[in-house]
Amino acid sequence: MDIRLIYFDIPFWRAEVARLPLFIASIKFDDVRITDDDNSYLKENGKLKDGTLIPFRQLPVLVIDGQSVAQTGGIARICGKLSGMYPEDIIEAGKVDQIIDTVTDINELLNPSMRENDPMKKRAMRIELTNKDLPRYFGYLEEILKANSSHWFVGNNMSIADIAVWSLLGWIAEGVLDDIPPEITNPFERLKKVYNEVGKNPFVREWKKKTYSHDESSSDEYNLDIPESI
Repeated sequence: MDIRLIYFDIPFWRAEVARLPLFIASIKFDDVRITDDDNSYLKENGKLKDGTLIPFRQLPVLVIDGQSVAQTGGIARICGKLSGMYPEDIIEAGKVDQIIDTVTDINELLNPSMRENDPMKKRAMRIELTNKDLPRYFGYLEEILKANSSHWFVGNNMSIADIAVWSLLGWIAEGVLDDIPPEITNPFERLKKVYNEVGKNPFVREWKKKTYSHDESSSDEYNLDIPESI
């Protein structure tokens, strides 16, 4: 099976939720990281310069044996199934899906402030997110964790749901988003535990050292280089 995962050269959750399961399961894949020029070309033509189809002209895109699949959730499920990190039970699978969709919802909440150019308006939007919307969603996630007997979102083992939340929280914890304080997650102990437990996984640590820009003196830190334009 020939697998290519196409995204930007950044450790954002939309790609990491697919990259990491493949890496953890030692499944060989081509980690394609496009340039700004590549992105401009695909936006205009709906494909890469090598002819690879980019449905909807957006990323990520997973290519399996020449067949392109778009959309974060669908890609995550495929990579989760290949790696054994997506449940076969339909109820548990649905519970994983709801977490992936919720992470997408949180991402969508953040997007308007990332597109806002007026610094005062952006700051007001971020304060509203910090005081209202983000704690509300984090509270929902905390309740789901509380209802499960393990410290994972679904079942007794790490799944793509946990990876998606870990990667999104890392985006916030690194302080990439101005006016959204990293300590916003402090009241949510179970959520922080998921973040810490995923981060301790030896494969996750190896992946970070392999692909993330970081200071070797602080290799346990979640170091990201993510622009506010995703």
